[in-house]
Amino acid sequence: MSVNALDIAPVDPELEDRLGRRLHEVEKGLVAAADSEAPFITEAARHLLEAGGKRFRPLLVLLGAEFGDAEAPGVVPAALVVELTHVATLHHDDVMDEAELRRGALSANARWDNSVAILTGDWLFARASDIVADLGPEAVRIQARTFLRLVQGQIRETLGVRLGDDPLEHYLSVVADKTGSLIATSALFGAKLSGAPEATQEALFGFGERIGTAFQLADDIIDVTSDTGESGKTPGTDLREGIPTLPALFALQSSDPADAQLQQLLRADLSDEALHAQALSLLRNHVAVDSARAFVAGRADEARAYLRQLPDIAARDALSALCDLVVTRSG
Repeated sequence: MSVNALDIAPVDPELEDRLGRRLHEVEKGLVAAADSEAPFITEAARHLLEAGGKRFRPLLVLLGAEFGDAEAPGVVPAALVVELTHVATLHHDDVMDEAELRRGALSANARWDNSVAILTGDWLFARASDIVADLGPEAVRIQARTFLRLVQGQIRETLGVRLGDDPLEHYLSVVADKTGSLIATSALFGAKLSGAPEATQEALFGFGERIGTAFQLADDIIDVTSDTGESGKTPGTDLREGIPTLPALFALQSSDPADAQLQQLLRADLSDEALHAQALSLLRNHVAVDSARAFVAGRADEARAYLRQLPDIAARDALSALCDLVVTRSG
């Protein structure tokens, strides 16, 4: 595995070789971390881990570490912590969304049931906590605060928008908590555990928060515009569950009378397959998708601005390429 598992532009060959070697260590560590004395727990814990995934968060840990001692002993364990935490949240998200597919495979709740999926997620959280405990009190505090934001984001998404609040601002804050927080922590962990300067840690945290938000918003667009085979999950899942994401929120802001039918559908119960298909088709062809792409590009530019505070090394070029990737994948 290499940095180009994410299909970003070619980076420095020496950096790419080092990242590939370290990502291989991460993969071995994930397999070991998912091992349990109970065979069924091992099977359930490895289910989504072995289904693939781009390992975006571990890669950010490794790239963050390039600004200090890239071979520092805590770097790979930190990469394990963020990926285990991420996969744990996927189990819980799939139960909340009643999703059937994840990474092109059956979700844990579809393969087994909701109870197994929730408990497997809890087990993975516990494994992440066990590993981070060896990284010191500050790492534990960062992980705890990240977990707090993850749960806070899920709760706020579940409760929905309060009366008088702006739906778009509410959604963006949810995305910042549910996705941006862990990606920001990934970049911070790499810098902190490699001994990078404080200013570098702060810049990478700011970068991670914004690129993480952009990454999720790009997923919102892909969820609307892609086919199942492309995205690895069922298109329009959030639409079906009544969760308005970025393209839908932009469509709902329209004052064009021609959008009345789409807006009515977006406010309706879309558990009906025919209504869901109609809404998805109309949204795919709406200018709101282009508006969402422009918004994502803006967030990627905000992330890129933080990179100007970092030393000019190959890792910074790789992080800049991630900004390009986020914009391209939403296009």
